[in-house]
Amino acid sequence: MPQLLAAGHTVFGTSRSSERAALLQRLGAVPIAVDAYDRQALIDAVRAARPDTVMHQLTDLPQTRDGSSLPDEVLASNARLRAEGGRNLLDAALAAQAHTFIAQSLAWAYAAGPEDRTPQRPRAAHAPHTEADPLDMQGRVISKHTIEGIVALEQMTLQSPPLRGVVLRYGMLYGPGTWHAQASGNVPVHVDAAAHAALLALQPQVRGVFNIAEERGLVSAAKARRELGWQPDYRLS
Repeated sequence: MPQLLAAGHTVFGTSRSSERAALLQRLGAVPIAVDAYDRQALIDAVRAARPDTVMHQLTDLPQTRDGSSLPDEVLASNARLRAEGGRNLLDAALAAQAHTFIAQSLAWAYAAGPEDRTPQRPRAAHAPHTEADPLDMQGRVISKHTIEGIVALEQMTLQSPPLRGVVLRYGMLYGPGTWHAQASGNVPVHVDAAAHAALLALQPQVRGVFNIAEERGLVSAAKARRELGWQPDYRLS
């Protein structure tokens, strides 16, 4: 949000919590207290805002994490917000005649194994994943709840004309306000760099899917660097 405001955009931020709505206001956004599952209220709120772009950055995750895996019910709730909440938000964007819909997805949801190689594009099994690679539809790498949620969200984002759809497949966030102070694993991304990708996605020629993560062997961010002008080492000064 700070980067959008600094670039001169008016930002409307939604939350179902009045406390977080107050925080959004302190940060400089126009707060909207609305539940993403209240379809008509959400449509009315987005219509009133009349945005050019709608960003789906909604999650239903705990503020802190002790390092253990997330409970199944948390993953299911977050997946529901991606899919059902995302559908409501996208319908609201269409009703408001917005031009662009940008959605947050995951960069570590690719399928692993021999299916990564095709006759059209043979490559080593360990080569970094590009956006054209298949996702883990069998739920072997990530939970079935999660893959079902992101697939539903990505499909509606990319297949809802006249909206220009952009999917940002973020790596594991680290930095201020996230679960991790430092980068870890093979697909991290600093929260500042992730937010900068969302700002760059506003460029009118941008559409499609982009890996937004540091390149440590799992994914390639070449498309984002080439088409967005994104750099993984971007930090707010």
